[in-house]
Amino acid sequence: MALRLRSIFAVLTVVFASMSSLVAKTAATPSPTPAATPTPAAAASPTPAPGAKFDIKNITAEQVIETSLVFAYGLGGGRALLNQIRKTALERGRATYTAADGKIEQANYQKFVIRGESIGKERIRLDQEFPNARYSLVFADEKIFGVYNNTVFTPREDAAKGFENQIVRGLEGFLRYKENGSTIEMGPREKHMGVDFYVIDVTDTQSRKTRYFVSTKSWRVMMLTYEEAGVKFKRKFYDYKYAQGTLVPYRTVLWADEKIVEETDIGTVTYGQKVDEELFKAG
Repeated sequence: MALRLRSIFAVLTVVFASMSSLVAKTAATPSPTPAATPTPAAAASPTPAPGAKFDIKNITAEQVIETSLVFAYGLGGGRALLNQIRKTALERGRATYTAADGKIEQANYQKFVIRGESIGKERIRLDQEFPNARYSLVFADEKIFGVYNNTVFTPREDAAKGFENQIVRGLEGFLRYKENGSTIEMGPREKHMGVDFYVIDVTDTQSRKTRYFVSTKSWRVMMLTYEEAGVKFKRKFYDYKYAQGTLVPYRTVLWADEKIVEETDIGTVTYGQKVDEELFKAG
């Protein structure tokens, strides 16, 4: 294991060194435009200097996320590969919802995504078919609306909030922290059920903080937690598989105050197919 970690960090050192070299060359070239202001995440965790070595005991939040991007989710290509492959997504599966009174509802769903420069620029449509109803939730232009029988409606606050949290408090919030302008912070390592985790706090530009638990062995996010309106939420990721060269958890489970409220099982997921932009318009 130690040998594997040393190999991983050796490769990352070369990657970061190359990035730093490129930045240095760019800075040396006169430019008519002002230098870009670094994102909060970049300012909080600068790129290591060329030739710098990683200290596993003192690893930074940025190093954990970038390692996860390169060696787990992006299979060596990191965010560039994810951006290339996941320009669009079509996902089909089944969801189970448990209400506060214990009532359980199941729905077949399909989700359409057109990738944006950041999560706020994403366009996402979730079509759900329950036994007695069928409707859609749409996230576009940083707003959420519903569609029922081709009629636009305002969804219930809890339904809209749950849909929003799936988007902003999911894996994309971790993997795309730079694009989202989020700040990141390393927490103390934790162990759950015998598994060691790196703990990363990601706070987005709207001050929503989500805590991610990254396996020190697989570099996969296995769990995230957050608190909202006094309720403590926990989402776990299971059954990781590769889809078109990128890593996807095919099952997720969400708890609210230690009670399961949502389970999602992906049947199929396809990237790169054409998605009709009319799906995301209100009327």
